[in-house]
Amino acid sequence: MPDIPRPPSDRATVRRLAKRGVYDQATIYAILDQSLYCHVGFVDQNQPFVIPTIHARVGGQLVLHGSRASRMLACLAAGAPACITATILDGLVLARSTFHHSMNYRSVVVLGRATEITADAEKSAALEALVERVVPGRAAEARPANPQELQATAVVAFPLDECSAKVRAGPPADDADDLTLPVWAGVLPLSLVCGEPLPDPHLPPGTPVPRYIREYRRV
Repeated sequence: MPDIPRPPSDRATVRRLAKRGVYDQATIYAILDQSLYCHVGFVDQNQPFVIPTIHARVGGQLVLHGSRASRMLACLAAGAPACITATILDGLVLARSTFHHSMNYRSVVVLGRATEITADAEKSAALEALVERVVPGRAAEARPANPQELQATAVVAFPLDECSAKVRAGPPADDADDLTLPVWAGVLPLSLVCGEPLPDPHLPPGTPVPRYIREYRRV
């Protein structure tokens, strides 16, 4: 029987509904790769903040970026401890009782301190990874950041050494006594889908939509 991955630390251990905790690297990486954005929690001058932003996983690191004037990036670059969460909602779980209503989801919590990426080549590679993370194929077509834009941008990387996932899947968990209630129960699946591309007004007439955009899909 294969070993079950263990949490990397006590504080990364899932405690509430512990059976939903997942600690294997493949699952954690897959959730981070599929989720379109994350939330970053940090404290500045005794005030907690939670900021939504996009992210990219580059090997065993999670990369974030933003304006050099950003409070969040300044705190993270200075080494402030942070908690990053990414969540994918897969469905609304409708039970026969209000108590057992829930959601199907996949989530990851990352704990740690960031290291600022300062070398231009590494920053460019990280920014390219962020663009590719959102729309694969885009970085090869769009203009890369110039020196002035690189200077105005802060990029930080978190090691994925202390993290865990939590997953719920499946139907409602109704009490046995409620199973005969004349109430519909089940799951309403959720997914993030793309609409029709809306061209920029400054595009020359007849500019085709790139194939990678026409075929873009995200669950």
